[in-house]
Amino acid sequence: MPVLMITVEPARAMRVEFAKWAVRQTPKVRTCSPSAFAVPPGLFTHMPEALLIGSTVDGHPYRSPEEDAALAAASQWRTAVPGEPLPEVPEAAYAPDAVQLPGPEHRPAPAEAAPSEGEGAAITCDVCSRPFTTARGRDTHRRQAHPEAD
Repeated sequence: MPVLMITVEPARAMRVEFAKWAVRQTPKVRTCSPSAFAVPPGLFTHMPEALLIGSTVDGHPYRSPEEDAALAAASQWRTAVPGEPLPEVPEAAYAPDAVQLPGPEHRPAPAEAAPSEGEGAAITCDVCSRPFTTARGRDTHRRQAHPEAD
């Protein structure tokens, strides 16, 4: 079974320092190309952060945890909280020919679904008394939720 390695291509300015660090390790970290090193996963997690800044790790640019924290802090995105109103959108976000849609206070109320069996009749499951708007919905529920009742 092949040993999985993490390929690290250090920044050009850090190649000598990275090589010095690599040969001090036991066992030594070997090269896998003229500009890249094959680092065991267990050793990768303990290597100095300064050696990784500006590097490419497994083909992806390396971002330090500090960079991630700074990007998250600078981000305007936030997580929605149920019940909390959404922030206002600045006018600059809209195109010049954009048409403003009516807000919730100007929308008509949703129409109530009319029962399909008789005037004002509620359709309920005869096993669990769950209400349904259609007989088809009730029948489908009964077949799936209560197969033993058939």
